[in-house]
Amino acid sequence: MKNIILLFTLIIFVAGCASTGNQTLKEETESSVATKIINNITTQAEIKAMYGSPYETTFTDGGMEIWKYRLDDLKADAINYVPLVNLFGSSFSGTRKELVILFNDDGTVKRNSMSESDVQNKSGLFN
Repeated sequence: MKNIILLFTLIIFVAGCASTGNQTLKEETESSVATKIINNITTQAEIKAMYGSPYETTFTDGGMEIWKYRLDDLKADAINYVPLVNLFGSSFSGTRKELVILFNDDGTVKRNSMSESDVQNKSGLFN
């Protein structure tokens, strides 16, 4: 019986946390990014070495490349642990970190922005 309770507790703990996206952003802040990325000096190759491939690449109307990196660090809301109610949906809350980098035509960073915001992810009837 103890093993079943221990297994159930472990499953709830593991299911209670979800982190998706680029894990290299986990410890980053606006100030730490500012010390690593220098406008007009840091190159695309250096960015890729630091953060890997972006999750999204787009271009401005003028043809400048934009790379985006994102990390969602979420924890299960209490409603997920209510028997029967959790069969109708799920709800997670946490933070999102996003790094957006605009490159010059020569492949150096023109501008960058690091932001952190609250985020919720709901499914089923909780939408």
